[in-house]
Amino acid sequence: MTKIHPSSASASITAAPTPSLVSESPNEAVVLTVWTKSLLFNCNGFTVYDSKGNLVYRVDNYIAGNKGEIVLMDAAGKSILTIRRKRLSLGDNWMVYDGDTKVNPRFSVKKHVKILNTRCLARVMSSGRGGSESPSPKSSSPSSTLYEIEGSYAQRCCVVYDHKRQRVAEIRRKEAGIGGVSLGGDVFRLVVEPHFDTSVAMALVILLDQMFGRSSSFKR
Repeated sequence: MTKIHPSSASASITAAPTPSLVSESPNEAVVLTVWTKSLLFNCNGFTVYDSKGNLVYRVDNYIAGNKGEIVLMDAAGKSILTIRRKRLSLGDNWMVYDGDTKVNPRFSVKKHVKILNTRCLARVMSSGRGGSESPSPKSSSPSSTLYEIEGSYAQRCCVVYDHKRQRVAEIRRKEAGIGGVSLGGDVFRLVVEPHFDTSVAMALVILLDQMFGRSSSFKR
């Protein structure tokens, strides 16, 4: 079991509905703070806050749970996206589904084998269905590359580019208050451009952690 619904003990977290992830200006990016820790005991995962400190996303996986499935939830514990490792495939390959569904994946993400392009970490591929089944309504041909992720996840310095090499999301180190002291890799910023789905951006963070992070609880 991977999904954990909040108990009465966490009522203070889930009493309010999930805030709308919209920037104050339509031309400004949404800035989220990502904490690589679950709020629940005996779980590993992620806790994500908006710029006002409101909880917006969470990932809570039992340490002994299903290591081939990860659920991205809103603050109330409702499934937004489910990430599943693709079976019988070469390399590190994952499929992303809407909600709790197990058919018609929205898109897939595959770890890049570094031969020539040493900066590319992973590629986001179309599911082949187009339209609403892809991260972007402007998806291209079946099984094509929609986005590329470049940089270093270990250094918390990654950029997601679309097929036109336009930046759609970025992982940045977060600095604390006066003096600009780095908070380390456990807390970082996720900057999402206005036209890009924030839940998709967070799913990509989860997958980068699977491929390049230290989160042993989700690995095989």
